[in-house]
Amino acid sequence: MTIAHESRNLFLEGPAGRLEAIFWKPPGTARPLLAAVVCHPHPLFGGTMHNKVIYQTAKSLDALGVPVLRFNFRGAGMSEGVHDRGRGEQGDVRTALDFLEGEFSGVPLLVAGFSFGCWVGLRLGCEDPRVAELVGLGTPVNNTDFSFLKSCAKPKLFVHGSNDEHGDVEKVKGLVEGLPGENRFVMVPDADHFFAGKLDQLDHAITSWLIERRPKLFAAGG
Repeated sequence: MTIAHESRNLFLEGPAGRLEAIFWKPPGTARPLLAAVVCHPHPLFGGTMHNKVIYQTAKSLDALGVPVLRFNFRGAGMSEGVHDRGRGEQGDVRTALDFLEGEFSGVPLLVAGFSFGCWVGLRLGCEDPRVAELVGLGTPVNNTDFSFLKSCAKPKLFVHGSNDEHGDVEKVKGLVEGLPGENRFVMVPDADHFFAGKLDQLDHAITSWLIERRPKLFAAGG
């Protein structure tokens, strides 16, 4: 599914300076059922909001009529500031959520993140009461502490490649099985960390989970 959207390039005033962002908004004035922030992979290894996994995630959400904000973490692209190893970046995510709240007051928010963006985005998303749902992509459990999720009961989707080199699939499955609340784990067979050649399966996992949770999104996406 695809729909037309209004696209706007903008800068957000973040805690370490301006953050470069792209905002996709469905046409018309109808109040959305959900709005989303998508967080990109590690900026020190080339990660930006233009990453293919991030772009596909934004397209999947957009096709359901969900407004989507992508942004570059501090120090990435044209965003100001310097990389802060995931600490200050939580403030960047909060800035993105603040923007969506300003656009759609009271609308539930979703945070999706890939790799480094999964770690940073879900950590802030678990704490922020405005966030209703979380999506973790390529969860890098091999070298990153995700124990914060053990106290997070918000509904969560995890999509992971069976051959992910940064997150042993059995470790991710074990993590998800031990979490409170409603959680779904989707393994994409033969997919690496970047879901190369498997982005259609990533799209299906995100789309089917959200439509199951919020059936009205199907009608909104058309």
